[in-house]
Amino acid sequence: MTRTDQDGLTVIDHPLIRHKLTIMRRTGTSSAQFRQLLREISLLLAYEVTRDLPLEDVEIETPLAITQKKQLSGKKPCFVSIMRAGDGLLQGLLDLVPSARVGHVGLYRDHDTLQPVKYYFKMPHGLDERHVLVVDPMLATGNSAAAAISLIKEAGATNIRFLCLVSAPEGVKALQDAHPDVPVFTASLDEGLNEKGYIMPGLGDVGDRLFGTK
Repeated sequence: MTRTDQDGLTVIDHPLIRHKLTIMRRTGTSSAQFRQLLREISLLLAYEVTRDLPLEDVEIETPLAITQKKQLSGKKPCFVSIMRAGDGLLQGLLDLVPSARVGHVGLYRDHDTLQPVKYYFKMPHGLDERHVLVVDPMLATGNSAAAAISLIKEAGATNIRFLCLVSAPEGVKALQDAHPDVPVFTASLDEGLNEKGYIMPGLGDVGDRLFGTK
């Protein structure tokens, strides 16, 4: 897995991720293909973002011997989707870690102020003892991600990471300024934001492209 680390930001640019992301960016890519590609990419991203989950020794019996091997330790991790687009990344993560607990934060961005507005919030118990991965395909202004993470911290989480598909430098900076303790993982750091706060060149509105809405 190819990666670039810098000051709390990890860009995961595996060739397969870059290839699939290029197809997703194309205007003519169908909603069905877009959903499938996002699910495939999320699996590849998940390998990297979970690479240092804690392990413990357990005794098991194989068909040939009794031996000591490793398994995940502690409470099950929690994946938190920033709705609705975050659900596209969430499905691939759950394919890899089906036992994970799941939380949802419902936020929408006011198109005039670009500020997030909350409409839903539901988390599992014991966030203070879990590794929490917050997912949203786009990190644009960073306002929604920062607001979501603030809510999740208020619910008790202390070990948080943020995963997105495409990010803008402005969003990365805003999120790191608001939450310097939260590492950011992304598949692409794009050029920046346009006057409407959309990532350029980006891939459009992920929610609309996932669900075929406008």
